[in-house]
Amino acid sequence: MAVDGNWTLTTTTPMGERTTTLSLKAAGSTLTGTQSAEGDTTEIFDGTVSGDNVSWKVSIDKPMPLTLEFNGTVSGDSISGEMGIGPMGSFPFSGARA
Repeated sequence: MAVDGNWTLTTTTPMGERTTTLSLKAAGSTLTGTQSAEGDTTEIFDGTVSGDNVSWKVSIDKPMPLTLEFNGTVSGDSISGEMGIGPMGSFPFSGARA
């Protein structure tokens, strides 16, 4: 699938820009993988893929416990979209195949 592989994402957050590493694998419409930032790696969950559209969630505990919801589009070696942080709103992310 076009989404499979490793990605480097930059997300604009209320605490400034954050860089994460994302590893994705699609099987049919199911998306699995891991996301790493600041020395912590966690499994993604509720991942889906439909054509070039992808979505997944990840739970973090720094700087506070939150579930981040990503919705994006893959175009060749680029990915971009929005990251939802519950009541804090949505913020853009973009990235490239690593």
